[in-house]
Amino acid sequence: MFDPRLQAKILNVVDVSYGGENGFNQAVELSLEILSNVKFIQEKRLIGKYFEEISQDTGKYVFGVEDTLKTLEMGAVETLIVWENLDISRFVLKNSSTGEVVIKHLNKEQEADQNNFRDSATGAELEVQEKMPLLEWFANEYKRFGCTLEFVTNKSQEGSQFCRGFGGIGGILRYQLDIRSFDEISDDGEVYDDSD
Repeated sequence: MFDPRLQAKILNVVDVSYGGENGFNQAVELSLEILSNVKFIQEKRLIGKYFEEISQDTGKYVFGVEDTLKTLEMGAVETLIVWENLDISRFVLKNSSTGEVVIKHLNKEQEADQNNFRDSATGAELEVQEKMPLLEWFANEYKRFGCTLEFVTNKSQEGSQFCRGFGGIGGILRYQLDIRSFDEISDDGEVYDDSD
């Protein structure tokens, strides 16, 4: 009944009590130990740990581009989790009149808005010094922050929830931080700058 060439590929047989997608998910859960090296399982485990930090409100998690970059600069991020198709670019912009350099992280819609390339105070145009996908910047720079970088897909249920609910970027922190206090600090009008 089963092709003999595939017989050698069978690692384990499990009994499931559901059909369809629920049955598949149950089979995956029952096979976790055997499949522990498969990226899909590693992704489920990683995002599961991330969601656990959130559900227990430990304060050892961060999400969103700006908050994640702030905690990264502080050296607080232990594991940086990024969606593999994150469509955000990192712009290094220079104000030609003042010489001030500003770094902005923009998605495609924000890139199309020319107001993002003007100084909000003076209306002066900001010159693009450098444009790079944020994913590429993370891949080049994450070691400098002493963290591990994990790319995830939106193909698993957990990965899809991470991408939709948390913007596809977040991190598990080394220690507890009150992220809400960042908003109070940054409300004084200063632009966050991740350059050295």
